[in-house]
Amino acid sequence: MSKLTCVEICAGAGGQALGLEMAGFEPEALVEIEKACCNTLRVNRPEWNVVEGDVKEFSGSPYYGVDLLAGGVPCPPFSKAGKQLGKNDERDLFPEALRLVDEIKPKAVMLENVRGFLDAVFEDYRFNLKKQLEKLGYIAEWRLLNASDFGVSQLRPRVVIVAIKKDMADFFFWPEIKRQNPKTVGQLLKDQMAANGWKGVNSWVKQADDIAPTIVGGSKKHGGPDLGPTRAKRAWATLGVDGKGIAYAPPERDFVGMPQLTVEMVAKIQGFPDDWRFTGKKTPAYRQVGNAFPPPVAQAVAKSIYLALSQSRLFSVAG
Repeated sequence: MSKLTCVEICAGAGGQALGLEMAGFEPEALVEIEKACCNTLRVNRPEWNVVEGDVKEFSGSPYYGVDLLAGGVPCPPFSKAGKQLGKNDERDLFPEALRLVDEIKPKAVMLENVRGFLDAVFEDYRFNLKKQLEKLGYIAEWRLLNASDFGVSQLRPRVVIVAIKKDMADFFFWPEIKRQNPKTVGQLLKDQMAANGWKGVNSWVKQADDIAPTIVGGSKKHGGPDLGPTRAKRAWATLGVDGKGIAYAPPERDFVGMPQLTVEMVAKIQGFPDDWRFTGKKTPAYRQVGNAFPPPVAQAVAKSIYLALSQSRLFSVAG
């Protein structure tokens, strides 16, 4: 399968980048402002061109004509956990994404955000975004996708926006969901929980018999790492997980009680491969994982975009 090229903004710790890679896209640049995330990207993929800095200062001109512009623009302007200020939030980077679409003129665009983006309060915002993309020559659609429909062991609803050049748009179809349910938390994490010989692991696996609540947290405002607000912690407790913190290591052999998850366990729930390393201490590492776009979801959407662009190319050659 030949490679198509992409530029990714707000790349984070590589969730979307991994999905793009698995779908057949070769990154020309990954733009990210957080040093810890940039370190993670460089450690895992030394060959990638990681541009550390503010996307507002990033010029798309050198990347004119890449196949795909992708990114996970910041969620707080649209999140129910915040004030939902939308365009009035200084963290709203959709205008920068539109600027880069204009500068790069990619064949396709893929952006993800939180479910709150679809709230009624943002109806005008969505309409204007779609109109701006149409002016630039694209057909834009968005869809709410649940990570659990793509093999990830948590619900994690996310809005994915796809825009494709008008002459190619008919070749794009949203990916089909998987027919089988994902693994339960117990099935998924059994080996990691048993790594230190924990005698209670089998009983824990039986209790952890459902997929995970949506991984939350990762905010700089809320101190150290945990698995979210009180409601989320209660949901984790039903699975036999102590959500009040993140552990440095799996439970020891004679551990009694509810275990905490390690950063590596949370990463597995997010759909990261086992060999993907998160750099830094526990708190910044957890933030990287907590804010990630699950790679399997990114891969599924990117694969549909890849097929659309490839089929469009074949059609134009045949024509």
